[in-house]
Amino acid sequence: MNISVMPKIELHCHLDGSVRPETIIDIAKRDGIHIPSFVIEEMKEELIAPLDCESLDEYLEKFSIPNAVMQTKENLKRITFELFEDAANEHVKYMEVRFAPLLHTRQGLTVEEIIGSVIEGMKEAEEQFDIKGNIILSCMRTMPSERAFEVVEKGKIFLGKGVVAIDLCASEEEGFCAKFIEPISLAREYGYRVTIHAGETGIGRNVLEAVEWLGAERIGHGVYIKDCEEAYRVVKDKQIVLEICPTSNVQTKAVSQFRDHPLYEFHREGIKITINTDNRTVSDTTMTKEFNVVWNQFDMSDEDYRDIYKNSVEASFAADEVKEDLKKYLLGS
Repeated sequence: MNISVMPKIELHCHLDGSVRPETIIDIAKRDGIHIPSFVIEEMKEELIAPLDCESLDEYLEKFSIPNAVMQTKENLKRITFELFEDAANEHVKYMEVRFAPLLHTRQGLTVEEIIGSVIEGMKEAEEQFDIKGNIILSCMRTMPSERAFEVVEKGKIFLGKGVVAIDLCASEEEGFCAKFIEPISLAREYGYRVTIHAGETGIGRNVLEAVEWLGAERIGHGVYIKDCEEAYRVVKDKQIVLEICPTSNVQTKAVSQFRDHPLYEFHREGIKITINTDNRTVSDTTMTKEFNVVWNQFDMSDEDYRDIYKNSVEASFAADEVKEDLKKYLLGS
């Protein structure tokens, strides 16, 4: 199977972790933004996290430079457009991009202006390339819960117009879900779908709480359900979908090396998994690379590929008619 030409679905990709290094340099030169270097190879060293990161927190340090150039409507629109263009060029047919609007207010943009600019970039890409998309609004777990209410309230006018879901991300602490029950509950009332980063850094119980307390329909990563029997059972029984990001999981030390990843065991035992990049630039990856890593490390078949593709389509927050069109790509592959 030639994975490079196969249709793909991506459900877990961060905008600020997927900015082209060339674009960062170009914007920094034009806007007078200080960055460590204007030499592309040197910038890549600043932006790409090594496989031997010590932790998730070290991995997250790589996001400060991209965010510096993501503070105007023009730049946000351009960066979003380019991400969808890059995905379309490797046969990604549908993509959900997530980002935290509150990280882009340094130069006075409103949350509404920020979300609107990202949607504009996505819509423009949809018009030019064979790809569809939606946006997920991330709330930072490191911020007070009041800020999550702000994102939920200001983002609701975009529901059905490009925004589909709410997310919690950033450094993971045990028991974080308790702090965000009210804002996520309000988001569900408004019609947001829910996906939560949990179980990435050794705390499987966070996945259980994300599902039971926050109503998570999908879990970002979820690797550590392997060490929490109750979380494992709930994910399997309720068919909660895991957004697996293999390279990122090695970098953040969710797993020590690719062959130790439990994704294939999950898949064989009936847990629904999807394969994703997490951050194309920070992890120096693509969907093609991620699938090739998985296929090289595990005994995966063409049927496994089809199962994961179908999982991804069905777990997506796309409209039903879009899902039907996405299923047709697989039939024709």
